[in-house]
Amino acid sequence: MTHILITGGAGNVGSALASKLAEDNSNYIVIIDNLSTGSLHKIPQKENVKFIKANCNVYNDIVPIFGRYDFNYVFHYAAVVGVKRTLANPISVLEDIEGIKNILSLSKNSGVERVFFSSSSEVYGEPFEIPQNEKTTPLNSRLPYAIVKNVGEAFFKSYQQEYGLNYTIFRFFNTYGPNQSEDFVITRFVKAALKNEPIYIYGDGMQTRSFCYVDDNITTCVKILNEGLCMNDVINIGSHKEQTILSLAEEIIKHTQSLSKIVFLPALPEGDMARRCPDNSKMLSILNKDLITLEEGIAKLTAFYKKPN
Repeated sequence: MTHILITGGAGNVGSALASKLAEDNSNYIVIIDNLSTGSLHKIPQKENVKFIKANCNVYNDIVPIFGRYDFNYVFHYAAVVGVKRTLANPISVLEDIEGIKNILSLSKNSGVERVFFSSSSEVYGEPFEIPQNEKTTPLNSRLPYAIVKNVGEAFFKSYQQEYGLNYTIFRFFNTYGPNQSEDFVITRFVKAALKNEPIYIYGDGMQTRSFCYVDDNITTCVKILNEGLCMNDVINIGSHKEQTILSLAEEIIKHTQSLSKIVFLPALPEGDMARRCPDNSKMLSILNKDLITLEEGIAKLTAFYKKPN
């Protein structure tokens, strides 16, 4: 039996990862989440999945969990997320550094084989180059969320250098799917379009993002785990298709045949970077298939939200 810990496993990506890993009955998955933004309904209801409510940032919360289970692998996905939420709660964001230190210390001391860290495209800050490459693009972190992810990467690398704890760092670009909260742009736009409500855009909508459907994210990350890839390395996880926020809204309105109107709001004071687009050549070589297109992803999401509860 392979024992796997997923922190933040009641969130969008963490719960999808748990569901995929739980398909293999030789895996036993323990999820810990403080449910500040995660939801119990996202957690897979399977015999080989165990949920424990705990806060990674509180050492005494998670010491007993590491003592109870002999984890082979740890995915540290717990974090305060969302541009507006992280801007409004900078102290809470910075406290996530404690969670990183706690997870690494306990993993080192309990014989964990490899730790996986959900970093972010935000570490690149305002882009020096497009596409953004794991090795060559300078990191330009300025806001608390990006700084914490950058510091986290440094901790993971340092624990490997000093203690031999193997790691893989995932730099996630915008990942969307059925379990995502309305804080995030595609979910918010689709739900508004289905209700024929206004779709609100900050600024002129010319800022770009690249959107990765959650299935492609999870398939890549599980292959990396199962095949021992990207050992002590960093990998961008995202789509190479760059999309303006305005064109995203227009595509969603078109697909849903919505009567929604686009309403432009004043630009956010900070945190809304001009462009985001990864060099995902490493990811594509691992996935070895075409990514789910934005059109396909919107169709999947629309079908999900049209289903009766």
